[in-house]
Amino acid sequence: MNLIPAPRRIERNGGSGPFGGDVRTGVDPAVGPEAYRLVVSSGGAEIVGGDDAGVFWGRQTLRQLTGPDAFRRAPIERGPVTVPYVTIEDRPRFAWRGFMLDVARHFLPKDDVLRYVDLLAAHKLNVLHLHLTDDQGWRIEIRRYPRLTEIGAWRKRTRMGWGEPVLWDERPHGGFYTQDDLREIVAYAAERHVTVVPEIDLPGHSQAAIAAYPELGNTDVVDTAALEVMTDWGINRNVLAPTDAVLRFYEGVLEEVLAIFPGQFVHIGGDECSKEQWRGSPTAQARIRELGLRDEDGLQAWMIRHFDRWLAARGRRLIGWDEILEGGLAEGAAVMCWRWYRGGIAAAEAGHSVVMCPQQEVYLDHVQAHGPEEPVPFGWVHTLEDVYRFEPVPPRLAGTPHAANIIGAQANLWTEVVENRSRVDYQAFPRLVAFAEAVWSELPDPDERDFDDFERRMNTAHYARLDALGVGYRPPGGPRPWQQRPGVPGRMHGKPRRTWRMAD
Repeated sequence: MNLIPAPRRIERNGGSGPFGGDVRTGVDPAVGPEAYRLVVSSGGAEIVGGDDAGVFWGRQTLRQLTGPDAFRRAPIERGPVTVPYVTIEDRPRFAWRGFMLDVARHFLPKDDVLRYVDLLAAHKLNVLHLHLTDDQGWRIEIRRYPRLTEIGAWRKRTRMGWGEPVLWDERPHGGFYTQDDLREIVAYAAERHVTVVPEIDLPGHSQAAIAAYPELGNTDVVDTAALEVMTDWGINRNVLAPTDAVLRFYEGVLEEVLAIFPGQFVHIGGDECSKEQWRGSPTAQARIRELGLRDEDGLQAWMIRHFDRWLAARGRRLIGWDEILEGGLAEGAAVMCWRWYRGGIAAAEAGHSVVMCPQQEVYLDHVQAHGPEEPVPFGWVHTLEDVYRFEPVPPRLAGTPHAANIIGAQANLWTEVVENRSRVDYQAFPRLVAFAEAVWSELPDPDERDFDDFERRMNTAHYARLDALGVGYRPPGGPRPWQQRPGVPGRMHGKPRRTWRMAD
């Protein structure tokens, strides 16, 4: 049948025949959230969804049944197509099936983001997490703080790759989305049952904001007025000052964010916050004493809890990287686990909602194969098969009540060395297809999954669909010459990825 993601149940109704596009739809809540039943017969197609999203996902399955040309922007042939007559009953395994796109390190134009909404929807993925702010750029218009985009959205040059030799692209780089751009993206995604989750990173990864408004930084230990938007990669020591003025500033930012993004969750980052400046800052040390905190880690936790309460008071939920666990969280906060599985396990056992996205499994900026032809080799090797065998629920939680706290999973694509749409396509696909099946379908344990069948379905049907969609994926045999980046250095991690996946 060559469907991706693999449905839970397929029953053949006898042969195949012409389909002219006659589709009847209905909603029956008894079918279940996002679930659907699709019946294709000589009389046309009928889709009954548990809700509107279920009907939409059923349409995506029907689209696959009608052939690769259904994924083109306009029909290239007229008249009925031949489809199998089947009954398909299907529902997702997880409620959160996400993809994180880092538009802060390298800005992607609005149309590229809209295109990725379509690509997610075609694969029954329902969350687009936009990483909108970082040291290297601020990408969201905040009207009360115009310098965030006037200054913070632009950098003078960009480091190319990692490691040695150090190479630079001397062209300025930048861009940002107006609030109306983002409202358009949100509305376009909602029509396709995709939720857009914004990320405003704090208190680390904030040099672009400090370059725009130097008073946000630790002015008692560094000349923040001399800071510019960061041009290199890596963890940065320039972080926000732990002052009431900074809290009020970011409350103002988030007020405008909430007016654009109606979803339940707001991501506040919370990762990789260097404590070096706080240790040397009289202001930070005075705040630690005032609050009765143990150390600088407690100071970060205090800032995170502030925004946790602030968002909860407005009917929203904070979600952040697993560092936000350090110091304790309010009951409603959720955790996005990126450092192995340990943070996710701890959060789930403490009763928090968890989205699993371990870098050792589903960071799509990591290299796809061994070999010098891979463009800018970085991280661990995550092959298509590795991603297909990704299991969001760790063995320690499987079969326990805590497993229900794993609300889903997400594949993340950071863009330090991913400079444009073509590179995003190459890094994301086809691995994002494997991820989509892992989080939608009810698959066996990782080592028992039939990767050969998945690969057969890719080769016989789904690569043709990606071709029709215009996706510049990595071919099974390796990168095409124009997908390589010879001479741009990378940085590989030491151990093969799968040596410790089950250790947690």
